[in-house]
Amino acid sequence: MTQAPPHLSTALDEETARAELYGLIAELFYAPPTPALLAQLRVAATQAPSAGGFLEEPWRILVGTAREMDDTAIAREHEALFGGVGKPEVYVYASHYLSGFLNEKPLVQLRHDLAALGLTRDTTTMSETEDHVSYLMEVMRFLVAGDDVAVSNLTQQAKFFAAHVQTWVLALSDALQANPRARFYAALAGLTRAFVSVETQGFDLLA
Repeated sequence: MTQAPPHLSTALDEETARAELYGLIAELFYAPPTPALLAQLRVAATQAPSAGGFLEEPWRILVGTAREMDDTAIAREHEALFGGVGKPEVYVYASHYLSGFLNEKPLVQLRHDLAALGLTRDTTTMSETEDHVSYLMEVMRFLVAGDDVAVSNLTQQAKFFAAHVQTWVLALSDALQANPRARFYAALAGLTRAFVSVETQGFDLLA
């Protein structure tokens, strides 16, 4: 196999790390982490998961928290914060933070933008609406790592991020870090906040 030039290899590594981090955040928010995922997290190197040291400390805190808590405690925390009957302790839907209500205009606009990208929600595998944080993070992962360069490119990433991630995910992080029942998910919120900040700065440089 021909080795990529150093500058290209570095760029590819950074894009892979970005996609993987979007995917990890999506998976951790969507459901209680599986034992296999937590086992991988606990043995992860406690260094920045992508280029730039700004993510190193929140990544170290998340891995450390996963090591300190057992699988059951983390699953119970997920249920306590996001599950249950009626109003959850912490909402994970963009519409709530952008309009104060669920299934409002932000969700309508999101569905319009997803359709423009050729994306729809598979209702057989995902019961949550498209403005769930995990769905949006998965869309970003696709826009970073997808094979169709007409869709998965920096222009589409920046546009979708500015409209549907940057506008509210920091407020979600605030809510989690302020919740006294959040420990693992407060650590995840710290990593999410740092990652969104790094992404915001990167996209701002493209403007």
